[in-house]
Amino acid sequence: MSIVVTGATGHLGRLIVSALLRRGVPAGEIVALGRDTDRLADLAGRGVVTRRADYDDLDSLRAAFAGADRLMFVSGSEVGRRTVQHGNVITAAEEAGVGLVAYTSIANADTSSLVLAAEHKATEKAIGASGLPYVFLRNSWYLENYTAQLPTYLRHGVAGAAGDGRVSAATRADFAEAAAVVLTTEGHTNQVYELGGAPFTMTELAAEISRQKGTAVSYLDLPVDKYTELLVAAGLPEGYAAALADGDRGLAQGELEVGDALAKLLGRAPTTLAAAIRAAL
Repeated sequence: MSIVVTGATGHLGRLIVSALLRRGVPAGEIVALGRDTDRLADLAGRGVVTRRADYDDLDSLRAAFAGADRLMFVSGSEVGRRTVQHGNVITAAEEAGVGLVAYTSIANADTSSLVLAAEHKATEKAIGASGLPYVFLRNSWYLENYTAQLPTYLRHGVAGAAGDGRVSAATRADFAEAAAVVLTTEGHTNQVYELGGAPFTMTELAAEISRQKGTAVSYLDLPVDKYTELLVAAGLPEGYAAALADGDRGLAQGELEVGDALAKLLGRAPTTLAAAIRAAL
């Protein structure tokens, strides 16, 4: 069986390849794709097949998907370009006769009002229309979105526009392991999994940092426009800042809170917020 993993030079794609290897998939049956194959050299050294693939280059995708039984389709990172890019992936997968496409989507993609959800919803619709057997892995936020900000939180506190909304964040490693489970076991065809960890509020995030660090950290809740301005003042491009603030708006409305499907796929509880903060500190 050949399992092709797109975006293997990125954080999630690389973790999925590692999870497949841990689950006993022979390295020679895993095909890791990326635009820069030099960044896949370490995987090639472990026996993983590596190929160049670019979502903007349909011919590269056709060549990369040759012989694929299962495709791990990691969504692209270029917001605003993903509908066209993902269309190329779907076309190449159809032509290759891929037996299963596992796509990393966003929580509650079919009903979400988040700006970032629109391209995921369009991609899910296109995959469904293609007739390809699929699995939609609707991942909520990464815990790393928060733990990466610990230095800022400790200096300035936590700010956002999430109100009392709860986010079912989980680690990239847990999402990657769930993807590997879906790719290596049966019974997932045409299923939709809403994936995330134990939900928490931004106030609870601040409290957990305070507890572990012994330093008072508070949460400042702002209107969406004011949070956008804060992010721009911190150096983020305006479009990116607006998307992040819009994510908090959706979080406040419960659009990033999901059930326990991740725990069921993993066969264990996902990594907790407390454990992720502890590891990051």
